[in-house]
Amino acid sequence: MMMKWLWLSVVVLILDQLSKIWIDTTMSLYQSIPVFPGFSITYAHNYGAAFSFLSDAGGWQRWFFAILAATISIGLVIWMKQLKHYETLSAISLSLILGGAIGNLIDRVIYGYVIDFFDVYYQTYHWPVFNVADSAITIGVVFMLYESFTQNEQEALAD
Repeated sequence: MMMKWLWLSVVVLILDQLSKIWIDTTMSLYQSIPVFPGFSITYAHNYGAAFSFLSDAGGWQRWFFAILAATISIGLVIWMKQLKHYETLSAISLSLILGGAIGNLIDRVIYGYVIDFFDVYYQTYHWPVFNVADSAITIGVVFMLYESFTQNEQEALAD
């Protein structure tokens, strides 16, 4: 029933991959284009996980994170299949996370790194550069956290 939300994963995946192709073909590595104060488009490669965790680990992390993302993606699909008809926000959350996980998985397998380009900063402090897939994962997790605080209300309404 909730598998109908997989279209959202596909949309995230398409937007993520098209944006990365655009960045890769139009910019040089580390090139930065200011958009407005506090935000630039900056082309970067991330060989690690979130916040470049393990980015300098020597190469083994590429396949470790690829296998981890593939395993998590399978788990997300199984989880989605088990959702109840009223767990729409869970389905949306999992779909966003799944699309983002597959988007970054594709990068790891094809390039050996993830293409990042959203650069948020304040004065000289820069948040780690991220991409559409990372954004979708973050939004999905935020939705899941929100739902965890409202779950009892949803279950009461469904009964």
